[in-house]
Amino acid sequence: MDRSRNSAAVVGVVLILAGLLLLAGRLVPGLWGSLELLTWPMIVVGVGVLLLIIGLLTNAPGMAVPACIVGGIGLLLYWQNATGNFESWAAYAWALIPGFVGVGVILMGLLEGHPGSGLVAGGWLILISLVLFAIFASFMGGPVILGKFWPVLLIALGILGLVRYVIRPRS
Repeated sequence: MDRSRNSAAVVGVVLILAGLLLLAGRLVPGLWGSLELLTWPMIVVGVGVLLLIIGLLTNAPGMAVPACIVGGIGLLLYWQNATGNFESWAAYAWALIPGFVGVGVILMGLLEGHPGSGLVAGGWLILISLVLFAIFASFMGGPVILGKFWPVLLIALGILGLVRYVIRPRS
C-alpha cells in the first residue's frame, strides 16, 4: 500500500512540474521558439524519459520497458519527420519495436540487479528485431542491407535458436 501511495505522489509531482513547464511555454511567447529539437516527436521521446524517471523514483524497474518503447518510437518518428520518410513505418520500421523492448529489458535487468539475465533476454529481442528490420527493409523499399541474400538471416536465426535449445539445461 505504501509503495502505491509513493507512486501516486511521484506521478503527481511529475505531472505538476510538466504542467508548469508547458504553461510557462504558453504564457511566455518565444520561450521554446529557440529550441529546434522541441518538435512533436521529441515530445514523445520526453514522455518516454518521463516514464523512466517515474519508474526510477518509484522503484519500479519494469517501467524501463514501456519507457524504452515510447522513447524509441519517438526517436523513430523524429527521424521520419526529419526525412519525410513516413511510409517506412508500415513497410519495415515497425520491426524495430521488439528491439526497443529489448533495450528496456536490459535496462530493467540492470536496475533490478540481474544484468546477465537482462542482457540475454534483451539481446535476443534486439537481435530478432535487427533481423526482421534487415529482411523487411531489403524487400520493402528500405535500405538494402543484404540484397538478395537476406534469407541467410533467417537461416542464421534458426541455427541460433537450435543451438540455444541444445545447450539449454533441461528443467
